[in-house]
Amino acid sequence: MRKLKLLAFALICAVFAPAKADEGMWLLQLMQEQNLADRMKAQGLKIGVDDIYSPNHVALKDAVGIFGRGCTGEIISPEGLILTNHHCGYDAIQQHSSVEHDYLTDGFWAKSRAEELPTPGLTFKFVERIVDVTDQVNQDIKDGKVTELNSFGSEYLSKLADEALKKSDLKGKPGISTMALPFYQGNKFYLFFIKTYSDVRMVAAPPSSIGKFGGETDNWMWPRHTGDFSMFRIYADKNGDPAPYSAENVPLKVKKHLAISLRGLQEGDYAMIMGFPGSTSRYLTQSEVKLRMDGTNTPRIQVREARQEVLRKEMAASDKVRIQYASKFAGSSNYWKNSIGMNKAIIDNDVLGAKAEIEKKYAAFAQGKPEYEDGVVVNVVYVCVVVALELSVDGLVEGGQLVGVQCLGKGGQDGFGYGAVHFVVVVFIVDTIVCIFQLLLRSLQQ
Repeated sequence: MRKLKLLAFALICAVFAPAKADEGMWLLQLMQEQNLADRMKAQGLKIGVDDIYSPNHVALKDAVGIFGRGCTGEIISPEGLILTNHHCGYDAIQQHSSVEHDYLTDGFWAKSRAEELPTPGLTFKFVERIVDVTDQVNQDIKDGKVTELNSFGSEYLSKLADEALKKSDLKGKPGISTMALPFYQGNKFYLFFIKTYSDVRMVAAPPSSIGKFGGETDNWMWPRHTGDFSMFRIYADKNGDPAPYSAENVPLKVKKHLAISLRGLQEGDYAMIMGFPGSTSRYLTQSEVKLRMDGTNTPRIQVREARQEVLRKEMAASDKVRIQYASKFAGSSNYWKNSIGMNKAIIDNDVLGAKAEIEKKYAAFAQGKPEYEDGVVVNVVYVCVVVALELSVDGLVEGGQLVGVQCLGKGGQDGFGYGAVHFVVVVFIVDTIVCIFQLLLRSLQQ
Protein backbone atom coordinates (compact mmCIF):
# COMPACT_ATOMS: atom_id res chain seq x y z
CA MET A 1 0.00 0.00 0.00
CA ARG A 2 3.02 2.29 -0.39
CA LYS A 3 1.37 4.21 -3.22
CA LEU A 4 -1.54 5.22 -1.03
CA LYS A 5 0.62 8.02 0.28
CA LEU A 6 1.11 9.42 -3.19
CA LEU A 7 -2.56 9.71 -3.99
CA ALA A 8 -4.28 10.85 -0.82
CA PHE A 9 -5.13 14.15 -2.52
CA ALA A 10 -6.49 16.14 0.37
CA LEU A 11 -7.10 19.43 2.04
CA ILE A 12 -5.72 20.36 5.42
CA CYS A 13 -7.71 23.40 6.42
CA ALA A 14 -7.05 25.83 9.21
CA VAL A 15 -8.34 29.23 10.18
CA PHE A 16 -5.86 31.39 12.00
CA ALA A 17 -7.92 33.48 14.39
CA PRO A 18 -7.35 34.67 17.95
CA ALA A 19 -10.21 32.54 19.35
CA LYS A 20 -9.61 29.13 17.80
CA ALA A 21 -7.92 27.15 15.06
CA ASP A 22 -10.13 24.47 13.53
CA GLU A 23 -8.36 21.71 11.66
CA GLY A 24 -8.95 18.57 9.66
CA MET A 25 -7.95 16.58 6.59
CA TRP A 26 -10.38 15.63 3.82
CA LEU A 27 -10.26 13.99 0.41
CA LEU A 28 -11.15 16.55 -2.24
CA GLN A 29 -13.83 14.44 -3.90
CA LEU A 30 -15.71 14.16 -0.59
CA MET A 31 -15.97 17.85 0.26
CA GLN A 32 -19.71 17.99 -0.34
CA GLU A 33 -20.45 14.60 1.19
CA GLN A 34 -18.58 15.50 4.38
CA ASN A 35 -20.25 18.94 4.61
CA LEU A 36 -16.83 20.53 4.29
CA ALA A 37 -18.07 23.27 1.94
CA ASP A 38 -20.28 24.89 4.56
CA ARG A 39 -17.58 24.69 7.21
CA MET A 40 -14.98 26.32 4.98
CA LYS A 41 -17.40 29.05 3.89
CA ALA A 42 -18.20 29.83 7.51
CA GLN A 43 -14.50 30.16 8.23
CA GLY A 44 -13.85 32.59 5.40
CA LEU A 45 -13.49 30.67 2.12
CA LYS A 46 -14.47 33.01 -0.73
CA ILE A 47 -14.49 30.57 -3.65
CA GLY A 48 -16.77 27.63 -4.39
CA VAL A 49 -15.73 24.05 -3.68
CA ASP A 50 -16.00 23.39 -7.44
CA ASP A 51 -13.18 25.92 -7.81
CA ILE A 52 -11.04 23.73 -5.53
CA TYR A 53 -11.80 20.37 -7.13
CA SER A 54 -13.84 19.43 -10.17
CA PRO A 55 -13.40 16.58 -12.64
CA ASN A 56 -15.20 18.63 -15.27
CA HIS A 57 -13.48 22.01 -15.34
CA VAL A 58 -10.29 23.79 -14.33
CA ALA A 59 -9.85 24.14 -10.56
CA LEU A 60 -7.14 24.57 -7.94
CA LYS A 61 -6.38 20.85 -8.18
CA ASP A 62 -4.87 21.62 -11.62
CA ALA A 63 -2.23 23.79 -9.93
CA VAL A 64 -1.15 21.17 -7.38
CA GLY A 65 0.57 17.89 -8.18
CA ILE A 66 2.93 15.14 -7.13
CA PHE A 67 6.56 16.17 -7.36
CA GLY A 68 8.98 13.26 -7.75
CA ARG A 69 8.26 10.25 -5.56
CA GLY A 70 5.55 11.73 -3.38
CA CYS A 71 6.10 15.35 -2.44
CA THR A 72 3.57 18.07 -3.15
CA GLY A 73 4.47 20.71 -5.74
CA GLU A 74 2.57 23.87 -6.65
CA ILE A 75 2.49 25.57 -10.05
CA ILE A 76 3.20 29.29 -9.55
CA SER A 77 3.46 30.64 -13.10
CA PRO A 78 1.59 30.27 -16.41
CA GLU A 79 4.63 28.44 -17.81
CA GLY A 80 4.92 25.48 -15.50
CA LEU A 81 7.14 26.82 -12.71
CA ILE A 82 7.03 24.46 -9.72
CA LEU A 83 7.54 25.46 -6.11
CA THR A 84 8.33 22.61 -3.73
CA ASN A 85 10.39 21.98 -0.61
CA HIS A 86 14.19 22.04 -0.59
CA HIS A 87 14.23 18.55 0.92
CA CYS A 88 11.89 17.36 -1.86
CA GLY A 89 14.24 18.69 -4.53
CA TYR A 90 17.35 17.61 -2.63
CA ASP A 91 17.92 14.45 -4.66
CA ALA A 92 17.81 16.44 -7.91
CA ILE A 93 20.08 19.14 -6.51
CA GLN A 94 22.57 16.45 -5.50
CA GLN A 95 22.22 14.83 -8.92
CA HIS A 96 23.41 18.04 -10.59
CA SER A 97 26.16 18.77 -8.07
CA SER A 98 29.86 18.04 -8.38
CA VAL A 99 33.02 19.18 -6.66
CA GLU A 100 33.36 21.82 -9.41
CA HIS A 101 29.68 22.88 -9.26
CA ASP A 102 28.59 22.28 -5.69
CA TYR A 103 24.95 23.39 -5.86
CA LEU A 104 24.23 21.68 -2.54
CA THR A 105 26.58 24.06 -0.76
CA ASP A 106 26.37 27.13 -2.98
CA GLY A 107 22.84 26.95 -4.36
CA PHE A 108 21.74 27.37 -7.96
CA TRP A 109 19.71 29.90 -9.92
CA ALA A 110 19.07 29.67 -13.65
CA LYS A 111 19.28 33.16 -15.15
CA SER A 112 17.61 32.07 -18.38
CA ARG A 113 15.55 29.16 -19.71
CA ALA A 114 18.68 27.87 -21.42
CA GLU A 115 20.34 27.43 -17.99
CA GLU A 116 17.51 25.32 -16.55
CA LEU A 117 18.91 21.84 -15.93
CA PRO A 118 17.23 18.68 -17.31
CA THR A 119 16.79 16.14 -14.51
CA PRO A 120 16.49 12.54 -15.76
CA GLY A 121 14.09 10.43 -13.72
CA LEU A 122 12.24 13.36 -12.18
CA THR A 123 8.50 13.56 -12.88
CA PHE A 124 5.52 15.73 -12.06
CA LYS A 125 2.04 14.23 -11.88
CA PHE A 126 -1.36 15.89 -12.10
CA VAL A 127 -4.51 14.14 -10.91
CA GLU A 128 -6.92 14.57 -13.82
CA ARG A 129 -9.93 13.05 -12.09
CA ILE A 130 -10.96 10.78 -9.21
CA VAL A 131 -13.73 8.19 -9.64
CA ASP A 132 -15.50 6.26 -6.89
CA VAL A 133 -15.39 2.55 -7.85
CA THR A 134 -16.56 1.18 -4.50
CA ASP A 135 -19.80 -0.25 -5.93
CA GLN A 136 -17.90 -2.07 -8.67
CA VAL A 137 -15.48 -3.64 -6.20
CA ASN A 138 -18.30 -4.70 -3.89
CA GLN A 139 -20.18 -6.21 -6.82
CA ASP A 140 -17.09 -8.14 -7.92
CA ILE A 141 -16.79 -9.52 -4.39
CA LYS A 142 -20.49 -10.45 -4.35
CA ASP A 143 -20.19 -12.17 -7.76
CA GLY A 144 -17.17 -14.17 -6.62
CA LYS A 145 -14.76 -12.51 -9.07
CA VAL A 146 -12.46 -11.59 -6.19
CA THR A 147 -12.31 -12.30 -2.47
CA GLU A 148 -12.64 -9.47 0.00
CA LEU A 149 -9.00 -9.95 1.00
CA ASN A 150 -7.69 -9.99 -2.57
CA SER A 151 -9.68 -6.85 -3.41
CA PHE A 152 -6.91 -5.01 -1.58
CA GLY A 153 -4.20 -6.62 -3.72
CA SER A 154 -2.27 -5.04 -6.54
CA GLU A 155 -3.23 -7.77 -9.05
CA TYR A 156 -6.96 -7.09 -8.80
CA LEU A 157 -6.65 -3.30 -8.45
CA SER A 158 -4.22 -3.03 -11.38
CA LYS A 159 -6.58 -5.03 -13.59
CA LEU A 160 -9.52 -2.86 -12.52
CA ALA A 161 -7.54 0.31 -13.29
CA ASP A 162 -6.35 -0.95 -16.67
CA GLU A 163 -9.87 -1.91 -17.73
CA ALA A 164 -11.20 1.46 -16.63
CA LEU A 165 -8.61 3.26 -18.75
CA LYS A 166 -9.53 1.21 -21.81
CA LYS A 167 -13.15 2.36 -21.47
CA SER A 168 -12.26 5.96 -20.70
CA ASP A 169 -12.26 9.01 -22.98
CA LEU A 170 -8.64 9.47 -21.81
CA LYS A 171 -7.52 6.21 -23.42
CA GLY A 172 -4.48 6.78 -25.63
CA LYS A 173 -3.82 10.29 -24.33
CA PRO A 174 -0.08 10.96 -23.78
CA GLY A 175 1.11 10.50 -20.22
CA ILE A 176 -2.20 9.17 -18.85
CA SER A 177 -2.24 6.25 -16.43
CA THR A 178 -4.71 4.93 -13.87
CA MET A 179 -4.42 3.61 -10.35
CA ALA A 180 -7.10 2.11 -8.08
CA LEU A 181 -6.61 2.23 -4.33
CA PRO A 182 -8.56 1.34 -1.16
CA PHE A 183 -9.34 3.99 1.45
CA TYR A 184 -10.88 3.86 4.92
CA GLN A 185 -9.76 0.26 5.41
CA GLY A 186 -11.51 -0.88 2.25
CA ASN A 187 -14.83 0.88 2.84
CA LYS A 188 -14.11 3.04 -0.19
CA PHE A 189 -12.18 2.44 -3.41
CA TYR A 190 -11.12 5.26 -5.72
CA LEU A 191 -9.73 5.26 -9.23
CA PHE A 192 -7.21 7.98 -10.08
CA PHE A 193 -6.51 9.22 -13.60
CA ILE A 194 -3.01 10.67 -13.59
CA LYS A 195 -1.08 12.67 -16.18
CA THR A 196 2.71 12.37 -15.83
CA TYR A 197 5.28 14.80 -17.24
CA SER A 198 8.82 13.44 -17.42
CA ASP A 199 10.77 16.50 -18.63
CA VAL A 200 11.23 18.46 -15.41
CA ARG A 201 14.16 20.87 -15.11
CA MET A 202 15.84 22.46 -12.11
CA VAL A 203 15.45 26.23 -11.93
CA ALA A 204 16.55 27.32 -8.47
CA ALA A 205 17.71 26.08 -5.08
CA PRO A 206 19.07 28.01 -2.10
CA PRO A 207 22.37 27.03 -0.47
CA SER A 208 21.93 24.25 2.08
CA SER A 209 22.81 26.78 4.78
CA ILE A 210 19.38 28.26 4.01
CA GLY A 211 17.44 25.27 2.62
CA LYS A 212 18.55 22.94 5.45
CA PHE A 213 19.11 25.59 8.13
CA GLY A 214 19.16 23.91 11.52
CA GLY A 215 19.92 20.50 10.03
CA GLU A 216 18.71 17.45 11.93
CA THR A 217 18.67 19.43 15.17
CA ASP A 218 15.69 21.45 13.92
CA ASN A 219 14.17 18.77 11.66
CA TRP A 220 10.69 17.66 12.82
CA MET A 221 10.72 20.45 15.42
CA TRP A 222 8.34 23.40 15.74
CA PRO A 223 8.63 26.31 15.44
CA ARG A 224 11.22 25.89 12.72
CA HIS A 225 12.89 28.63 10.70
CA THR A 226 14.36 27.50 7.38
CA GLY A 227 14.21 28.46 3.70
CA ASP A 228 12.88 25.04 2.75
CA PHE A 229 12.16 25.61 -0.96
CA SER A 230 13.38 24.72 -4.43
CA MET A 231 12.03 25.48 -7.91
CA PHE A 232 11.66 23.43 -11.09
CA ARG A 233 9.83 23.77 -14.40
CA ILE A 234 7.69 21.36 -16.44
CA TYR A 235 8.48 21.04 -20.13
CA ALA A 236 6.24 19.47 -22.77
CA ASP A 237 6.07 19.04 -26.53
CA LYS A 238 4.72 21.84 -28.73
CA ASN A 239 1.18 20.57 -28.19
CA GLY A 240 1.52 20.69 -24.40
CA ASP A 241 1.58 16.92 -24.06
CA PRO A 242 3.99 14.93 -21.86
CA ALA A 243 7.14 13.93 -23.74
CA PRO A 244 10.62 12.65 -22.92
CA TYR A 245 13.36 15.28 -22.69
CA SER A 246 14.10 17.05 -25.94
CA ALA A 247 15.81 20.32 -26.74
CA GLU A 248 12.67 21.08 -28.76
CA ASN A 249 10.37 20.85 -25.72
CA VAL A 250 8.89 24.08 -24.38
CA PRO A 251 7.66 25.23 -20.95
CA LEU A 252 4.21 23.82 -20.26
CA LYS A 253 1.31 26.26 -20.64
CA VAL A 254 -0.61 25.15 -17.57
CA LYS A 255 -4.36 25.15 -17.02
CA LYS A 256 -4.06 26.85 -13.65
CA HIS A 257 -1.40 28.40 -11.48
CA LEU A 258 -1.32 29.89 -7.99
CA ALA A 259 -0.77 33.63 -7.87
CA ILE A 260 1.64 34.77 -5.15
CA SER A 261 0.36 37.61 -3.00
CA LEU A 262 2.83 40.17 -1.70
CA ARG A 263 0.26 41.48 0.79
CA GLY A 264 1.18 38.85 3.34
CA LEU A 265 -0.93 37.00 5.87
CA GLN A 266 -3.18 39.16 8.02
CA GLU A 267 -4.73 38.33 11.38
CA GLY A 268 -7.90 36.27 10.89
CA ASP A 269 -7.21 35.40 7.23
CA TYR A 270 -8.57 32.10 5.98
CA ALA A 271 -5.83 29.61 5.10
CA MET A 272 -5.72 26.03 3.90
CA ILE A 273 -3.12 23.59 2.64
CA MET A 274 -3.85 21.42 -0.38
CA GLY A 275 -1.73 18.53 -1.51
CA PHE A 276 -0.58 14.97 -0.80
CA PRO A 277 -0.05 14.69 2.96
CA GLY A 278 0.26 10.92 3.19
CA SER A 279 -1.71 8.87 5.67
CA THR A 280 -2.69 8.92 9.34
CA SER A 281 -1.86 6.44 12.09
CA ARG A 282 -4.12 7.95 14.73
CA TYR A 283 -6.45 4.94 14.65
CA LEU A 284 -3.85 2.33 15.58
CA THR A 285 -4.69 0.15 18.55
CA GLN A 286 -2.56 0.14 21.71
CA SER A 287 -0.72 -3.00 20.61
CA GLU A 288 -0.10 -1.55 17.15
CA VAL A 289 1.41 1.58 18.70
CA LYS A 290 3.68 -0.66 20.77
CA LEU A 291 4.64 -2.52 17.58
CA ARG A 292 5.44 0.80 15.89
CA MET A 293 7.66 1.79 18.81
CA ASP A 294 9.47 -1.49 19.40
CA GLY A 295 9.21 -3.26 16.06
CA THR A 296 9.83 -0.33 13.69
CA ASN A 297 11.15 2.80 15.35
CA THR A 298 13.70 1.34 17.76
CA PRO A 299 15.45 -0.88 15.15
CA ARG A 300 15.36 2.00 12.65
CA ILE A 301 17.03 4.34 15.15
CA GLN A 302 19.75 1.82 15.97
CA VAL A 303 20.49 0.77 12.40
CA ARG A 304 20.47 4.28 10.97
CA GLU A 305 22.68 5.64 13.75
CA ALA A 306 25.32 3.10 12.74
CA ARG A 307 24.84 3.80 9.03
CA GLN A 308 25.06 7.55 9.50
CA GLU A 309 28.17 7.25 11.62
CA VAL A 310 29.95 5.53 8.72
CA LEU A 311 28.59 7.99 6.18
CA ARG A 312 29.39 11.04 8.29
CA LYS A 313 33.01 10.00 8.70
CA GLU A 314 33.58 9.27 5.02
CA MET A 315 31.66 12.33 3.80
CA ALA A 316 33.74 14.59 6.02
CA ALA A 317 36.93 13.22 4.46
CA SER A 318 35.98 13.72 0.80
CA ASP A 319 33.93 16.38 -0.99
CA LYS A 320 33.21 13.89 -3.75
CA VAL A 321 31.76 11.35 -1.33
CA ARG A 322 29.93 14.12 0.57
CA ILE A 323 28.12 15.17 -2.59
CA GLN A 324 27.46 11.64 -3.84
CA TYR A 325 25.96 10.50 -0.54
CA ALA A 326 24.27 13.75 0.54
CA SER A 327 20.78 12.68 -0.52
CA LYS A 328 21.14 9.17 0.94
CA PHE A 329 22.33 10.62 4.25
CA ALA A 330 19.47 13.12 4.33
CA GLY A 331 16.92 10.39 3.61
CA SER A 332 18.36 8.15 6.30
CA SER A 333 18.58 10.86 8.95
CA ASN A 334 15.09 12.20 8.22
CA TYR A 335 13.19 9.19 9.56
CA TRP A 336 15.88 8.45 12.13
CA LYS A 337 14.95 11.78 13.72
CA ASN A 338 11.25 11.14 13.10
CA SER A 339 11.42 7.79 14.92
CA ILE A 340 13.22 9.32 17.89
CA GLY A 341 10.64 12.07 18.19
CA MET A 342 7.70 9.71 17.70
CA ASN A 343 8.80 7.35 20.47
CA LYS A 344 9.41 10.28 22.81
CA ALA A 345 6.01 11.80 22.05
CA ILE A 346 4.24 8.46 22.61
CA ILE A 347 5.84 8.21 26.06
CA ASP A 348 5.49 11.90 27.01
CA ASN A 349 1.81 11.94 26.05
CA ASP A 350 1.01 8.49 27.50
CA VAL A 351 -0.44 7.38 24.16
CA LEU A 352 -0.42 3.72 25.22
CA GLY A 353 -2.44 4.57 28.32
CA ALA A 354 -4.90 6.68 26.33
CA LYS A 355 -5.35 3.91 23.75
CA ALA A 356 -5.93 1.34 26.50
CA GLU A 357 -8.65 3.53 28.01
CA ILE A 358 -10.39 3.96 24.64
CA GLU A 359 -10.31 0.21 24.00
CA LYS A 360 -11.66 -0.46 27.51
CA LYS A 361 -14.60 1.90 26.93
CA TYR A 362 -15.35 0.38 23.55
CA ALA A 363 -15.28 -3.16 24.92
CA ALA A 364 -17.81 -2.12 27.58
CA PHE A 365 -19.98 -0.47 24.93
CA ALA A 366 -19.87 -3.53 22.64
CA GLN A 367 -20.57 -6.10 25.35
CA GLY A 368 -23.80 -7.97 24.62
CA LYS A 369 -24.19 -6.36 21.21
CA PRO A 370 -23.27 -8.96 18.55
CA GLU A 371 -23.25 -6.41 15.76
CA TYR A 372 -20.42 -4.62 17.58
CA GLU A 373 -18.93 -7.48 19.56
CA ASP A 374 -18.28 -9.56 16.45
CA GLY A 375 -16.58 -6.60 14.86
CA VAL A 376 -14.24 -5.87 17.74
CA VAL A 377 -10.88 -6.73 16.25
CA VAL A 378 -8.70 -5.24 18.98
CA ASN A 379 -7.94 -8.67 20.41
CA VAL A 380 -7.26 -10.12 16.96
CA VAL A 381 -4.87 -7.26 16.23
CA TYR A 382 -3.20 -7.89 19.59
CA VAL A 383 -2.56 -11.54 18.68
CA CYS A 384 -1.12 -10.52 15.30
CA VAL A 385 1.20 -8.04 17.00
CA VAL A 386 2.33 -10.67 19.50
CA VAL A 387 3.17 -13.02 16.62
CA ALA A 388 5.07 -10.23 14.88
CA LEU A 389 7.12 -9.52 17.97
CA GLU A 390 7.47 -13.08 19.31
CA LEU A 391 10.69 -13.71 17.48
CA SER A 392 13.65 -15.25 19.20
CA VAL A 393 17.02 -16.23 17.89
CA ASP A 394 18.48 -19.72 18.14
CA GLY A 395 22.10 -19.11 17.43
CA LEU A 396 24.93 -16.64 17.71
CA VAL A 397 26.10 -13.60 15.81
CA GLU A 398 29.70 -14.15 14.88
CA GLY A 399 31.67 -12.04 12.44
CA GLY A 400 28.54 -10.40 11.08
CA GLN A 401 26.77 -13.70 10.39
CA LEU A 402 23.36 -14.56 11.81
CA VAL A 403 22.75 -18.27 12.29
CA GLY A 404 19.58 -20.21 13.05
CA VAL A 405 16.78 -17.66 13.15
CA GLN A 406 13.45 -19.23 13.98
CA CYS A 407 10.08 -18.25 15.44
CA LEU A 408 9.69 -20.11 18.73
CA GLY A 409 6.30 -18.64 19.68
CA LYS A 410 7.39 -18.00 23.28
CA GLY A 411 6.41 -14.95 25.30
CA GLY A 412 9.04 -12.63 26.61
CA GLN A 413 9.26 -9.21 28.16
CA ASP A 414 5.68 -8.04 28.96
CA GLY A 415 4.45 -10.93 26.83
CA PHE A 416 6.44 -9.73 23.85
CA GLY A 417 9.62 -11.55 22.88
CA TYR A 418 11.18 -8.56 21.16
CA GLY A 419 14.22 -7.84 23.29
CA ALA A 420 16.47 -10.60 21.97
CA VAL A 421 15.53 -10.27 18.34
CA HIS A 422 16.11 -6.54 18.37
CA PHE A 423 19.54 -6.95 19.89
CA VAL A 424 20.73 -9.81 17.72
CA VAL A 425 19.16 -8.81 14.40
CA VAL A 426 20.18 -5.18 14.80
CA VAL A 427 23.74 -6.20 15.64
CA PHE A 428 23.79 -8.35 12.53
CA ILE A 429 22.32 -5.65 10.28
CA VAL A 430 24.55 -2.93 11.72
CA ASP A 431 27.66 -5.07 11.29
CA THR A 432 26.74 -5.88 7.69
CA ILE A 433 25.84 -2.28 6.81
CA VAL A 434 29.07 -0.95 8.26
CA CYS A 435 31.13 -3.41 6.21
CA ILE A 436 29.24 -2.73 2.97
CA PHE A 437 29.30 1.04 3.30
CA GLN A 438 32.96 1.12 4.18
CA LEU A 439 33.75 -0.85 1.03
CA LEU A 440 31.52 1.31 -1.18
CA LEU A 441 32.79 4.59 0.18
CA ARG A 442 36.42 3.51 -0.04
CA SER A 443 35.93 2.55 -3.71
CA LEU A 444 34.58 6.01 -4.52
CA GLN A 445 37.78 7.59 -3.27
CA GLN A 446 39.99 5.48 -5.48
